[in-house]
Amino acid sequence: MNLNSTRSLYASADPVRARQVFKWTFFITLMIKLWLAAYFPMTGDEAFFYQWGVFPAWGYSDHPPMVGWLLFVLNSISDHPLSLRFFTVLMWSLIALGLVDLLRRISPYQEGVAYWLGTLFLLLPFTLLLNIVTTDTPLIFFIFLSGYCFTRGTLSDKILWYVGAGVFLGLALLSKYFAGLLAIAYFVYLCRSRRGWLKLIVIALCSAPLFAITVAFNAHNCWTNVMFNMINRNENTELSLYTVGEYIAMMIYLITPWVFLKLLRSTGMMVQRGAIVVLFLVPFILFLLLSSEKTIGLHWVLGFMPFLFLFIGTTSNAEDLRKYAKWTAWFSVPHFLFLAAIILLPTTMWKNYVLHDDIVFHKEAKNIVAALRKDLPPDGAIMARAYTPSALLSYHAGEYWPTFGEGKFHARQDDLQVDFRQYAGKSIRIFNRRAINASDLAPYFSSVTVHTVEADGVTFWYADGKDFNYEVYRERILKTIADRYYRIPSFLPVYGCQFLERYDLKRP
Repeated sequence: MNLNSTRSLYASADPVRARQVFKWTFFITLMIKLWLAAYFPMTGDEAFFYQWGVFPAWGYSDHPPMVGWLLFVLNSISDHPLSLRFFTVLMWSLIALGLVDLLRRISPYQEGVAYWLGTLFLLLPFTLLLNIVTTDTPLIFFIFLSGYCFTRGTLSDKILWYVGAGVFLGLALLSKYFAGLLAIAYFVYLCRSRRGWLKLIVIALCSAPLFAITVAFNAHNCWTNVMFNMINRNENTELSLYTVGEYIAMMIYLITPWVFLKLLRSTGMMVQRGAIVVLFLVPFILFLLLSSEKTIGLHWVLGFMPFLFLFIGTTSNAEDLRKYAKWTAWFSVPHFLFLAAIILLPTTMWKNYVLHDDIVFHKEAKNIVAALRKDLPPDGAIMARAYTPSALLSYHAGEYWPTFGEGKFHARQDDLQVDFRQYAGKSIRIFNRRAINASDLAPYFSSVTVHTVEADGVTFWYADGKDFNYEVYRERILKTIADRYYRIPSFLPVYGCQFLERYDLKRP
């Protein structure tokens, strides 16, 4: 080892220097995230979940209620994107602090390693730049808190930490059902001993009452979450090696190639770090198996990523982590510049790119809302043909605009929230980002006229339908929805189903 590399190794291992770098990284990345959260256009998914906060409930169409409750609190402060995204901004920074704390406890004589791990984690593209608020926001946070308590429990063997793991697991299950993969990981690790079974029982007893909230909601609301997550979204799945390849490539991208190589070289140490390893390896293996039939979303795996990096911290020295942090910072730069360009550049700069129409729609949504409201009849209502434009326009309109038509298997909140009977005989203005064929809407109105509105050179369409015929809509649309999306398995007890009851439809 030459003199320069020796100096670099000692400097990297210096806990004082490592702590200073972590503090500056923490502050700078937090400022970047706040800026992105404040100025990046509201996305369609965010706008959809925003309505859950406007109308808080015990559950929603696709997922458990936690993000709706979170957005209810944040929206009570302000409906500005920075307010709605504020918890997401803080979340990754808080998780980085948690990782530093855990690694200092696991390796108390290597503080420099802990702080360099925190720096690396803060510089990852997904922790630095994914500041949108979705159902994954509380899921990721509570999965980490549960895993944090579980890890502390394995270090101290105190039952109280397993109580915390169970409570936070229950809160994660109130966020999204992927939290169940963490429960499987706990089982894999603890089922090997009698003492482990006791801890499993403690975790189960502490999480079950919270999970019972979603069970009760589903039993009284058509089992809507079960239909979405287990049945409707999986009807067209088929075996495919291509989606497996997609999953592996995505994981290498998220982990970064250099950390992924380190992970492969560290497989021999996984048994020694079993309590940490199961927290990410079990979910990732299950996702790999699932990827043979469907595409795994990037956001699906994020909740378990902190534990992978915690394992990397236990198998790396300070100099390795310093290099990884440096390379990761450069890796994140083009990602940041791309998002900054969307924020700062005029939409005309994107005219020759495939993203142009999307960027215009998201950045000009408020002006589109104003155009749609112009000359609207006194009894008129505004809707959209799909949930994304409906949700985004609703956010900028400050009122709920429903989706007209069958929609798709996801985002069926209208089924719980909207009563189409109240629009009978009224005028409805229907927005679409694609050209509208008047004949498609003609059966539901006495007359239909199609118009266009332009925003920064992009054409959008809307149709004005007069005298909405609810009976025809019920026969052609609502019955089709019932037949397609409400085939509730017979073994599930149904104690209520607003959608079927409201429109006097039979259970398929």
